[in-house]
Amino acid sequence: MIAAYFVLLIPFAGIIFFAIADSRSDMGRINVYFNAVCLLATLWLAVNVVNHGTILSANKAYIVDPFNVYLIVLTAFVGLTTSIFSAPYMAHENEIGKLTAGRLKLYYTMYQGFMLAMYLVLTTNNLGIMWVAMEGATLATVLLVSLYRTPESIEAAWKYFILCGVGIAQALFGTILLYYAAMQIGDGSNALLWSVLYENATKLNPEILEIAFVFMLIGYGTKIGLVPLHNWLPDAHSEGPTPMSAVLSGLLLNDALYAVVRNKMLVDGTTHSNIAGYLMMGFGLLSFLVGALFLHRQKDIKRLFSYSSIEHMGMMTFAFGIGGSLATYAALLHMTVHSLTKSAIFVTVGHAAQIAGTQRIEKIRGLIRTQPQVGWGLLIGTLAIAGFPPFGVFTSEFLVLLATMHSYPWLAPLVLLGIGIAFAGLFRHIQPIVYGEKPEGQLPVKANLWPVIIHLGLVLWLGLSIPGFLAHWFSQATVLISGSTPL
Repeated sequence: MIAAYFVLLIPFAGIIFFAIADSRSDMGRINVYFNAVCLLATLWLAVNVVNHGTILSANKAYIVDPFNVYLIVLTAFVGLTTSIFSAPYMAHENEIGKLTAGRLKLYYTMYQGFMLAMYLVLTTNNLGIMWVAMEGATLATVLLVSLYRTPESIEAAWKYFILCGVGIAQALFGTILLYYAAMQIGDGSNALLWSVLYENATKLNPEILEIAFVFMLIGYGTKIGLVPLHNWLPDAHSEGPTPMSAVLSGLLLNDALYAVVRNKMLVDGTTHSNIAGYLMMGFGLLSFLVGALFLHRQKDIKRLFSYSSIEHMGMMTFAFGIGGSLATYAALLHMTVHSLTKSAIFVTVGHAAQIAGTQRIEKIRGLIRTQPQVGWGLLIGTLAIAGFPPFGVFTSEFLVLLATMHSYPWLAPLVLLGIGIAFAGLFRHIQPIVYGEKPEGQLPVKANLWPVIIHLGLVLWLGLSIPGFLAHWFSQATVLISGSTPL
């Protein structure tokens, strides 16, 4: 369990360092170092889980199993690659006067604070601490959303804070109900420990747990961006720094969905019914379809891809709701490829906005002529996120469709319809952005596209062949989540 403590201590040390250190030109590089060391610690942790199975700390405060350990590694990897991108990007924002040295220091402090909150959500065994960590992530990202201090960014930050504050309050009430149910069966000191609740799920009151799950789904569903709780997400993505958009879409939404799935496992074990699954399917399918439709009417390039995130998170929620081996495996794979692809897209989107000097879609043109690397990166990333073969998103969406046809065939046409609408919505905007006429005076910018190359290369690899160790990882997590036999 030492590795898990290192995973938490490294970003905590990063917070302290950036908070007390003087403003300096190499803060971006130091931020990369913190995230690189943390990635090594998560790999150490993953090896321990592979060799020894589920790890529970001596005081039962932390738990690491096949489900959360792969998300921990994914979080560290995306956190590292995004920090590599953000170093030159934020330096450019500072050079052109959009950020002061003090706000740049705040950015790196909150970046490490956000990463710490994400790791704590994933590693804690206490559902109350999970709620606290999720609220901590909200506070960190509110400061990041408002970093530019423009009227639009401040409005977006307040909308994010209020909507997610109301949502997370619902999750708190659900947690209190869960505590009340657990108090009926034993010691209050262990009443919110997930491992204890899971072992004693059959003894819990099913009616209370069903009500608790409704509040949990609404609360954490707000953080996922499920419709109709999604209104904060497009504004937060469009007004904050682009690296923040990358980690929001790639990490925060996953962690919120992780919290919902953990609670679903408890409800399934208590009620022996799929009531939680039906709720997730309903909210997930609605979010998937609404997100796909709203892609067509966006005028801001960051808002465009934020609605794409709503669409994909809806699909994942829908797949976890279906349950069973195939749907759960597909959802886990989709969490991975979506995180990698969407964070890569936001890297290219950030550079595209810098090249054009605006985020307005109709004014971003001719990227492939101005800076071919950015244009090709955005085009290939869009092909990947739209589910074009042979990328991994195609594989995961195909598996979700197969699972739907097997369990609820009457919903399969809606899934196909949503995929088609989303594909059309993305490419009606991307084609002129990449291939349109280059505006006069448009010049390339300093860009670090290695994160894009690495992420999209991995997504292509996962579409062609899932490595054996990763397939085994997903299978173990699938068994843990669904209780079904592995694929």
